[in-house]
Amino acid sequence: MFTGLVEELGIVSEISQTEIWIEASLVMNDLGIKDSISVNGACLTVVDLKENKFRVDVVPETLSRTDLGDLSIGDKVNLERSAQLGGRLGGHIVQGHVDGTGIISSVVEEGTSWSIEFEISNTLSKYIVEKGFICVDGASLTVVNCDEKTFSIALIPYTKDNTVLGLKKVGNTVNIETDIIGKYLEKLSSGDQTNIELD
Repeated sequence: MFTGLVEELGIVSEISQTEIWIEASLVMNDLGIKDSISVNGACLTVVDLKENKFRVDVVPETLSRTDLGDLSIGDKVNLERSAQLGGRLGGHIVQGHVDGTGIISSVVEEGTSWSIEFEISNTLSKYIVEKGFICVDGASLTVVNCDEKTFSIALIPYTKDNTVLGLKKVGNTVNIETDIIGKYLEKLSSGDQTNIELD
């Protein structure tokens, strides 16, 4: 489980169809093999460590639901270690189970913040509500507006400077995780309480 509070920007140092090496500093302090780590919002398992970098494996399911397959050497990624019990939950409950991707359709500067709009599919939009939680590339954000095809967020300077959202432009793809509570409610309201999936 994660909070959606990005700890640092890592740098992709090696990449193949099945694995990614990421250079980092802060998250390396207590990172161990078998630990979960959020990479641009996708929960991955650390399988190898070196002094200043770690390796994660990626499987076809992960590549089909995220944009991790589009990464290149030198790209920056949002990193967050798993939440610790007893700590503050400053963002919201994030599983690291990416539901799909969205595309940045506009970026508008509004005083000291930026309004970013994303195009999404209907399968995602039904779980997104105004002023609700949304996780974009692993960052916990608040939905400002939404409809069946888009949603928007307000990006403050700190988040712009400390996450990959500040580096992305119109047309770029992002990973989206909707709030798990909406999925539970949908399943329960359908009358079928068996085999609740947390995809």
